[in-house]
Amino acid sequence: MKKSFRVSQPNTIREDKQSVAAEANAAANARQWPPAASATADVVVENFRPGVMRRFGLDYEALRPTKPDLVYCAISGYGQTGPSAELPAYAPVIHAASGYDLAHMAYQGEARRPDYCGIYIADVLTGTYAFGAIMAALHQRQATGEGQMIDVSMLESMLTLTLSEIQAAQFAVAPPGRPVFGPVATKDGYINLPIASERTFQNLAIASGHPHWLTDPRFAEYTNRRANWGELIDELERWSTKLATAEVQAVFDRHGVPSSPYRTVKEAMADPQIAHRRSFTEVQDIGGKFLAINPPFHMSAATAAAQPFVAALGEHTEELLAEVGYTAAEIAALNGR
Repeated sequence: MKKSFRVSQPNTIREDKQSVAAEANAAANARQWPPAASATADVVVENFRPGVMRRFGLDYEALRPTKPDLVYCAISGYGQTGPSAELPAYAPVIHAASGYDLAHMAYQGEARRPDYCGIYIADVLTGTYAFGAIMAALHQRQATGEGQMIDVSMLESMLTLTLSEIQAAQFAVAPPGRPVFGPVATKDGYINLPIASERTFQNLAIASGHPHWLTDPRFAEYTNRRANWGELIDELERWSTKLATAEVQAVFDRHGVPSSPYRTVKEAMADPQIAHRRSFTEVQDIGGKFLAINPPFHMSAATAAAQPFVAALGEHTEELLAEVGYTAAEIAALNGR
């Protein structure tokens, strides 16, 4: 049995799962899996580079004869086929390759070096699409009795975040004005203010003490407001920079203006709304207790929450492999012992 240690990020996504560990580097060992393990699986998910599972004898075509109703989901950077299929990829690479990074930069109003990447959007987004595809395949299986192969690419997943930019890239359109959704300075920080509707603009004008904006030809109509966005923000900030962020937020809340201070993750976790929603579950691994995020949805007839344990790596190897018919000697061989 392999020993595990506290690794915060993997453990926050491993709660409520049993863990099996095996040495899969040797193709001979890997090929021992299909007859037993895959025969009891509803879904197989893998995120190796295309071709790796085939070399192990664990690709969809190898497993399908054993279990025709198997739903097999392969997640990769660029997809299972095509000129880029076998290229190595990580989330920051896909952020750059998809155009997302430069599209984001284009809204910052200045030419500069691309941002460093510390939040791996592509990983979470692609996993979410994979989840939806798997659920759809399982639903289809109820009607047809057949499984199928799901091929999910990180590149295409990231492209779905740039729908407006994809449209703009295809047609001759006027470049947009200053971004409507951005920071507004306060006395002690910034607040995000998206003026996304006429009602929001009207409420903002009243809240900030500028009712004349509603008839000012620079701002009254959306087109002119976009053309004169810089002037609008300058006038707004002459008011907002005299007040603390909390004071500006309180005014906006009273007048129904959608907005939020820029917060740290720790501050967001302390939000009373998060506590009300029970957004976190306290879980424990061998290193101690910590909070894990629950699914961002509640269900009326099911519980959608993390379970309060995290398995050590390989903790259930012998138990689960024995359940599907492996002998002690076979389990030892799979673990390189």
